[in-house]
Amino acid sequence: MSQTFDWDAVRDSLPLLLQGFRVTLLATVLGTLVAAVLGLAIAVAGRAPSRWVSVPVKTVMEFVRATPLLVQLVGAAAVFTSVEPLTIGIVVLGVHYATYTSEVYRAGIDGVPKGQWEACRALSLPPRRTWQAVILPQAVRNVLPALGNYAISMFKETPFLAVITVQEMVFEARKYGTDHFAYTEVFTLAGLVFLVASYPTSLLMRKLEKRLGH
Repeated sequence: MSQTFDWDAVRDSLPLLLQGFRVTLLATVLGTLVAAVLGLAIAVAGRAPSRWVSVPVKTVMEFVRATPLLVQLVGAAAVFTSVEPLTIGIVVLGVHYATYTSEVYRAGIDGVPKGQWEACRALSLPPRRTWQAVILPQAVRNVLPALGNYAISMFKETPFLAVITVQEMVFEARKYGTDHFAYTEVFTLAGLVFLVASYPTSLLMRKLEKRLGH
């Protein structure tokens, strides 16, 4: 006997899923900010002339990139038991993706024409002024689409936060499905919400990438 799709479950679960979606969106936005700022710091520190700075930074970065996000979340939650799970999730997401955005920034910095560096040296600009006024504005502009794509990837990986009891959208979907035996309906709805939120953003990033490429 085939099971019919329960539209009443869709209607009843929608408010709960939207409540979880707000948590998902918050984790994505704040995690992206952490990744953007920390990734830039890692990219700059990795270019430091002192090996006492660059080598530890690169070592930590490789360690984070080589371990699964799920393991990092569970490990951080086990260590920082007094910290709110959502805070842990935001920080872990941000740090994890910072190791990838740092590579994006590095490529953007390497893409700045050498003549720009030479002009700064010819004008005797101090290093801080060189970075702030000349190098970073050009590098960041070129990597905005890639940063946006990582933000979308982070958004789609927020369901991992459910393992540390963050009540994001998939957590709410699973809870409703367990209570009402309506897994098909709520997970279909959750998938549609992810699609509606991420697909237009993906199109926007592609459009931005084409515009900046000209």
